[in-house]
Amino acid sequence: MATVNMNAALCEAADAVRVGVILTAVPDSMVIAEEGHLEYKSGTDEDVKSFSFDQVVTVDNIQSFHPGLLQPLTESISDGYNGALLICGASLENMTRMIDHNIIKQVLTDLFSHVLSQVKEELFISVSFLQFYPDGSAVDLLNPNRQTLKRVAHPILGSLVGGVCEVCVCSAEEAYTLYETCRDILKGNAGSISSRCSSLFSVAVEWRLHPEDVESEVCRSRLQLFSLAGGASRTDLKGVSPLVRVVEKTQCEATASDQILPSLLNDALTGNSRTVLVYCLHPQGVLDDETPSALALAQMVRSLVTKATVNRWCPKATEQIMRDSIMDQRAVMMSQGEHDVHNTIRLAELTQNLQIVKDQSWEKRREESMKIKGKTQSSRTPSIHLHSRDHRGSTNKMEHLQTQLKREMEKHIREGKENVEKVQERVARIQQLREALREDTLKNGASTEKSDLCQQTELEYSKAQERRTQLKEDHRRLIQEEVEKMERDLAQEQLPTEGPQRELLVLTGERRVLVLQMEALRTEAQQAETDLQNQYQKHRTELHCLREESLQVFRVFRQVCEEQRRMSEDRYRSVLLEAVQDAVYLSAQNQELQVDNKQLRKALGELKDTLAVRGDPTAERSSQIQ
Repeated sequence: MATVNMNAALCEAADAVRVGVILTAVPDSMVIAEEGHLEYKSGTDEDVKSFSFDQVVTVDNIQSFHPGLLQPLTESISDGYNGALLICGASLENMTRMIDHNIIKQVLTDLFSHVLSQVKEELFISVSFLQFYPDGSAVDLLNPNRQTLKRVAHPILGSLVGGVCEVCVCSAEEAYTLYETCRDILKGNAGSISSRCSSLFSVAVEWRLHPEDVESEVCRSRLQLFSLAGGASRTDLKGVSPLVRVVEKTQCEATASDQILPSLLNDALTGNSRTVLVYCLHPQGVLDDETPSALALAQMVRSLVTKATVNRWCPKATEQIMRDSIMDQRAVMMSQGEHDVHNTIRLAELTQNLQIVKDQSWEKRREESMKIKGKTQSSRTPSIHLHSRDHRGSTNKMEHLQTQLKREMEKHIREGKENVEKVQERVARIQQLREALREDTLKNGASTEKSDLCQQTELEYSKAQERRTQLKEDHRRLIQEEVEKMERDLAQEQLPTEGPQRELLVLTGERRVLVLQMEALRTEAQQAETDLQNQYQKHRTELHCLREESLQVFRVFRQVCEEQRRMSEDRYRSVLLEAVQDAVYLSAQNQELQVDNKQLRKALGELKDTLAVRGDPTAERSSQIQ
């Protein structure tokens, strides 16, 4: 049974976290030495600081990461180890696209190439995608309507995320297509705060060591691709990176967080994994405090050590162990009584662990994957055909406005010390771009929501009206059939045209017709009331959604205003600090000049006195002139 435990010391080794740095620019204050050494001198510090990493590259030679850092990581996955790739600092849109194309896509290609070439047995490869909001909440983008995600510590399988959905893939192209699709969904769901959301794309690889044996061990490895938002500095407008908090807790040996992302990062940096960190740096000049903070953070991450082990387990043996534990726990409860809370909780935990083991079945996961793929294709195809043409032009225009606005803001931050006229002109241009972007966003959003809402409302109204019309037609036909039946009965009775029997028969038939009419009117009224109630509930729901969307817009607007105010305060505070420093400097200079002036006057007076004692006429003329 020792082979069941995945955490057994199979090829266990201590591996240091490897760190690579990508520089978008190399300023004069930064020097790249050989073998990953980097020297940097910040504008606020006179000392030159030295940092050591595994590799330092620029944007032009980003492909050199693969032989030294990324290829060993993908090779270890095919050997049965867990791997993690952490990407930080890729906040700009062009940098994100470059990372996705040159690193993520290449890593997936190398992973599938190594696994398919080395593993000859039956393979099971699946992917999952999680989105993390700034408040710590997590969403499964492959099935966002599923139950709440939670962290689960299994005694055999280790740490898992309960409730996450997996989709089976067969090639690197299929995996990267799913990655791009989920990235687009993330941007659409998060909206304006998408740049502040982190994500996790996981690739699980499993294969049987002895396919002919039913109780064969399964080798289980996983590659986690983290995309972490935020910066290393506390003053970053996009927030603080979750990596900062995790590293701080690791340094002080604090307890791991209950949230999913910090727990996953802690496992990747100190647990059963071989981890690589890729940090993108954007040096911006003298007032840049993000670059030294990011370098210090990357240096601390490089000092962390993980304990990677080969992950093997036997599903049949594990399931039997779980069942035996449940039977033993039930026997203990029968002997000690069923009212013990501790025993009840323990039984619930064992039952949950057994269910987790059952959920790891390849057949069950393949079946769930087919359902998820069907839902994804059916939900995405109509929207793509209906909205791709309409929104292509507006999307390009909004991207152009956003690019211009970012460029103007960066230029304003870098060159803010110019004369007043240029600063005012740039601020006015930034304000115009903001107004244009806001109007375009509101117009596109309002038109899309209004058209969809109107179409849905009209469709429901037409369906309800069609139901009521069909109901009236059925009642009219039923009453007509009853009248015709009454006439046939009267004709078959062959009663005299006048008489009490015929009159009684006519009244009986008319009574049945009136009852049918009353019943028809009551049914139609009930149907109309039901439709009215449905419309009322629908309008209440739409009103609630509109109210929530309005509140969300106001929250985002307030957040943007707060960020703008914070930037302005920092800017004005720095200007005020410089002004105070200049005033102090000028005051000190003035005092020194006054002291020098007094000394000169004193020396001049002594010189006059000396000349007067000697009887020099020049002293007399100078005293007269003064």
